[in-house]
Amino acid sequence: MTSEGTRPAAHTTPHLAVVLNPNAGGGLALHSWPRLERELHARHLSHELIREPSGEAALARLRALPPGTAVMAVGGDGTVGALLPALVGTERPLAIVPLGTGNDFAGLLGLRPGAFAEALDRLNYQPRAVDALRVTIDQGDGAGRSHLLLNGLGMGFDSDVTANMTRAPARLRGFARYAWSAVATIRELKLTPVTITADGQPLYAGPSGIVAVMNGTRYGGGFRISPDSDVRDGQVNVVAGGDMNRRQLTALMLRVLHGAHLQDPRVHTRAARHVTVRWDAPVRVHLDGDLHGHVTELHVETLPGAVQLLNA
Repeated sequence: MTSEGTRPAAHTTPHLAVVLNPNAGGGLALHSWPRLERELHARHLSHELIREPSGEAALARLRALPPGTAVMAVGGDGTVGALLPALVGTERPLAIVPLGTGNDFAGLLGLRPGAFAEALDRLNYQPRAVDALRVTIDQGDGAGRSHLLLNGLGMGFDSDVTANMTRAPARLRGFARYAWSAVATIRELKLTPVTITADGQPLYAGPSGIVAVMNGTRYGGGFRISPDSDVRDGQVNVVAGGDMNRRQLTALMLRVLHGAHLQDPRVHTRAARHVTVRWDAPVRVHLDGDLHGHVTELHVETLPGAVQLLNA
């Protein structure tokens, strides 16, 4: 979102509440904390560490802080998403230090895992407003559950890939781990009838194995599922696969790596403020990379400029 010669003017970095997810990246965030802490001290950045056993506990700590306190999320996309209830609609800006499994939203920003100096130097930038998503899920019991996201969500194949990542060899991380799981999941491909509307207009109705609704451009450690997304345009991008077999889906996912799949006639996509997805049978869903069971109906609303990002 930034480039040389167009960097926002410097500003004074506020006090930081550093939220560390000790489980992020298979323990990478916790292991890396001493080095990150040294970088914070070297820059004389005022901060306090929040390390809680659950997202709810961390949210309670954040909500008790003064409104202008900046929040630094140390972890992956799921860590960032878990903190959004304490950020959206407040004056608390967000900074991201990527140390999770996929780090896809951070990757969109050009932030690299372990590159602490670069991430902290960017705190001198002026905050930039980026969109967020409000997702309401019906898991078949008629009770809607609301979630806030920053990067996006996937249903069907890519969520099954996320579930199968626990079977991947421990040595694999990020994209390599996702790719291993994708190959394993292809063998279990199932298509389920789905109906998708975007801003009230029909987008697709028919069998599908994969639907994504994205604010960011990528997921799974580098799969560019929505290359046309813009986190500042006030819209989400829905990308849905139509009727296809295992061989066709494999070829499609290889094109997704380079963001070259949108011209495929079996891919249906549109930008919109509101998206509704209804499945004929429950399918698995992930939100910002974290699994949230199975879903039969889901509604997505864009929240334009809802998050003030410090190191964009």
